Amino acid sequence: MNHATSIRAMPVMATSSPMPVVFVVDDDSDVLSSLRFLLETDGFSVRTFPSGAALLDAIATGEVDCFVIDYKLPTMSGIDLASRLRNRNIDAPIILITGYPDEHILEKASAAGIHHVLRKPHLEESLATHTRGAIQEAQPVPLGQSNDLR
Repeated sequence: MNHATSIRAMPVMATSSPMPVVFVVDDDSDVLSSLRFLLETDGFSVRTFPSGAALLDAIATGEVDCFVIDYKLPTMSGIDLASRLRNRNIDAPIILITGYPDEHILEKASAAGIHHVLRKPHLEESLATHTRGAIQEAQPVPLGQSNDLR
């Protein structure tokens, strides 16, 4: 075996991890475009959906790292969509965005398995940070790599 053959046979290793995949659901096309731009600018791969039904029709388990879902959707609320995702055993983190928070939204969101609730007018400052944090929180800690300082 000559030296050139052994070099070509070596596997090519990726130098960086793949971009996290975020699925965004909002019925307002302008908001959807803005959210896509905001997240892609921060290094996420983004797939958008105009409704909860469109997301449910398209999703397969394991292809998404985080969901960003609008609270007010035409045929089902963002909380209802989150519940349907959890009923399908899809456990990726969910961030609910709303311009219409009510006094019980945090309780309802928590019961539906939603990780964070963000207000729409200030998303630029917090969406990417919360999305990245939710993805990191959902990652299992490898054995022997605990953050426990005891």
